[in-house]
Amino acid sequence: MPKNVVIVESPAKASTIEKFLGKDFLVTSSYGHIRDLEKKDMGIDVKNNFTPKYIIPDDKKNVVRELKKLTKKAETIWLATDEDREGEAISWHLKEALELTDDNTKRIVFHEITKPAILNAVANPRKIDYHLVEAQQSRRILDRLVGFEVSPILWRKIKTKLSAGRVQSVAVRLIVEREREVDAFIPVPRFKVSAIFICKDCDGKNVKFKAELSKSFNSEKEAEEFLNHCRDAKFSVSSLEKKPVKKSPAAPFTTSTLQQEASRKLRYSVARTMLVAQKLYEAGKITYMRTDSVTIADEASENAKNQIINDYGKEYSHQRQYKTKSKSAQEAHEAIRPTDFSVEQVAGSKEEKALYELIWKRAIASQMADAQLERTTIKIGISNSNENFVAKGEVIKFDGFLKVYLESTDEDESENGNGSLLPEIDKGQLLDYETITAFERFTRPPARYTEASLVKKLEELGIGRPSTYAPTISTIQRRGYVHKEETTGTEREYRVYTLGANKNIKKEIKTEVTGADKGKLFPYDIAMLVTDFLIEHFPRIMDYQFTAHIEEELDEIASGEIDRKVMLDEFYFPFKEKVDHTIENSERVSGERILGKDPVTGKQVSVRMARFGPVAQLSDPDNEDEKPQYAGLRREHKLESITLEEALVLFKLPRTVGEYEGEEVVAAIGRFGPYVRHKGKFYSIGKDFDPHIITIDEAIEVIEAKQKADKEKMIKVFDENPDYQILNGRWGPYLKAGKKNVRLPKDREPDSFTLEECIDLAENHVPGKSRKKSKAKK
Repeated sequence: MPKNVVIVESPAKASTIEKFLGKDFLVTSSYGHIRDLEKKDMGIDVKNNFTPKYIIPDDKKNVVRELKKLTKKAETIWLATDEDREGEAISWHLKEALELTDDNTKRIVFHEITKPAILNAVANPRKIDYHLVEAQQSRRILDRLVGFEVSPILWRKIKTKLSAGRVQSVAVRLIVEREREVDAFIPVPRFKVSAIFICKDCDGKNVKFKAELSKSFNSEKEAEEFLNHCRDAKFSVSSLEKKPVKKSPAAPFTTSTLQQEASRKLRYSVARTMLVAQKLYEAGKITYMRTDSVTIADEASENAKNQIINDYGKEYSHQRQYKTKSKSAQEAHEAIRPTDFSVEQVAGSKEEKALYELIWKRAIASQMADAQLERTTIKIGISNSNENFVAKGEVIKFDGFLKVYLESTDEDESENGNGSLLPEIDKGQLLDYETITAFERFTRPPARYTEASLVKKLEELGIGRPSTYAPTISTIQRRGYVHKEETTGTEREYRVYTLGANKNIKKEIKTEVTGADKGKLFPYDIAMLVTDFLIEHFPRIMDYQFTAHIEEELDEIASGEIDRKVMLDEFYFPFKEKVDHTIENSERVSGERILGKDPVTGKQVSVRMARFGPVAQLSDPDNEDEKPQYAGLRREHKLESITLEEALVLFKLPRTVGEYEGEEVVAAIGRFGPYVRHKGKFYSIGKDFDPHIITIDEAIEVIEAKQKADKEKMIKVFDENPDYQILNGRWGPYLKAGKKNVRLPKDREPDSFTLEECIDLAENHVPGKSRKKSKAKK
């Protein structure tokens, strides 16, 4: 038996570390947390200084049993979980659950899984940092208190199965408020003017370049008048300015900036980015991926310098040490960087390769020289106007870090052609125009949040920490408050006036698509109702500044500046008073709006939140015995803004689409979304078709596609007992016996089994363990 047992969180991390340690070391995994708060009574003894009550979940009992066997026979147990608060807490839970003593237990930390880092950690062990453990426990306790106290109120007052969270509810509020800003926004038209000018270059050839008028016009009339003035105007270069500009590289990645840039450049979700980064970290390819620091170790900076000189030359190297602006950042940690800068590409999945390349480029660029640019600004005077056209251009004199990397932004590219190459011209030089165009543009609403821009906003507000961004964003989507959607937008007309060299003005009406969004976060109606309810009854926990203040207090607990009990006392008892008051004094919320009367029946039309989602209701308030008629709202409708006309259309469902194989095909919306019904069977039409306008041909396409898929799935069905079917599944053929799914022996063709054999297989079937459990047994 090895003298030393090293415990980490994941098997992948264990296999990487084991390569660096000798035969006296066994590296094993806890598969994450091994204890959690029990569900009963919140799992917290509020009266006893908020003492948490921990249990070992069923799926971790085998893990703990195996770890106890290993640690009892070892001389030294090394707790090598991650270096953040969560990792520190896991180490503490391991020490408690495995009944380890201080004498034979050592805590080691490292921010990269490389041989020097691991050996250095083993040479410099420490004790568990109980301040970090306290901070992690405090966060867990706070989140449990809020969730367990508020969620039941939401079930009673709004809708069952809802949840609230100290950080998640604030994140939902941001998305709800942004959606309302978008809904309330009224676009204002204005006219921008641009011109294509012509001049002679040093070889006497005509050169064209673009310039923008320095002001916009508020009306069509003003824009047309300006173009009329330009007919007979003379244009000349009134000023010419060239100045050197330097551009510096961005700092290496923190968790937040990595999530943002991976979203922009690779189109990764926040959760996907963290999953791939974790794989790279556990394989020893990058440093720890949960960090808010932008510093780089001196040794790593030297490593980068050597690589830059080797690849690009000495003039491209410029060592820098960035300082983190965030007060809460842990400078002892490093930014996210490659563990070895000489490795420009790594083996692995396509995602791992792409994310590693992004991290490598960002980190190496941070240690490279500034880019040297020459920025040219040309002002073009108009003989009969005080306005000026302006052309801007850049020339790269020395590319520096731009040779490797340029940071993306969330903003659209500028329309004025900045960055283009301008011709060599002189001050006072006369210019001709090819065209001068006034085109209508509209002010734009604030952009909806993407996952990455929401992370950025949370970080700006001081809400959450590197380890919480991804779980928070996943939670609000999983719990049905927010969804990512792609909207196609709507067509809008805009006007264009073009003055040509012939001095005629051409008028055109063109169209553009507005309101198209891709990968943005949209709130469901339930998010609107829950947010309003929580702001009304729990303004403190929904307040951005208060939530940020709690984060600061957690940081102070982590540094040992304040006691956990003091913070929890200050938070919980005023909060509990609010909970009790809200239970007794708040009304049930449905978001009901009365829209008006149906002109045909005279019945009242209203919308509200029902058990399975938002519905429109057609009812007679004077006749309570008459059953109301209900219709589900379409995806694009909102309880807050749907009109009477839009609601009335909903009652046209269910509608008969046509006939197929001698039976009616009916389209409708049900609990699980839009569908068509044929011969008593239901076929989901999802987002592909609209039940209000789906044609019979489209419906037949849906029906036949589903029938074909079912036929391909079906291998054998027993007519004498249809409950027994042999089907094709994701992992191969299997037996479906009523509600049981039974794996088939692989040494026979699936269609060769008899009914008797299938019954025997089903009766002797022992349900398999989950993959996680079976792994833990090893």
